[in-house]
Amino acid sequence: GDYIFYTDWAWTSFVVFSISQSTMLVVGAIYYMLFTGVPGTATYYATIMTIYTWVVKGAWFALGYPYDFVVVPVWIPSAMLLDLAYWATRRNKHAAILIGGVLVGMSLPLFNMINLLLVADPLEMAFKYPRPTLPPYMTPIEPQVGKFYN
Repeated sequence: GDYIFYTDWAWTSFVVFSISQSTMLVVGAIYYMLFTGVPGTATYYATIMTIYTWVVKGAWFALGYPYDFVVVPVWIPSAMLLDLAYWATRRNKHAAILIGGVLVGMSLPLFNMINLLLVADPLEMAFKYPRPTLPPYMTPIEPQVGKFYN
């Protein structure tokens, strides 16, 4: 099953997703806050991403995948910290980026680690939901050795 892939690459996946999700949140929200000047926008941005991920999770579930197939990242608490940093450093935008970025970079992986601990064991899922057929690129080809020597 595909779920064994996550078991094999769990730590690498966690690190890569932590970096990419932190970057997505900080770059998107700071860009928006710096050009609109509206505090509270990181939380708004994180809420939109969370709702979007719920929709994706529902779509995959509707296709017959297990409910835990898509894990919704915990963006909102980190975004609230980012908004707090922006509010506390209104006069110094570089401090907002630096302090807010550090807060998100440290808190988002922590929240997501707790989130991932609550997910059903991927290896157990692999045996509970086996794939019915192999994809074409994995279908074995019969060996052709000795075909003309009979």
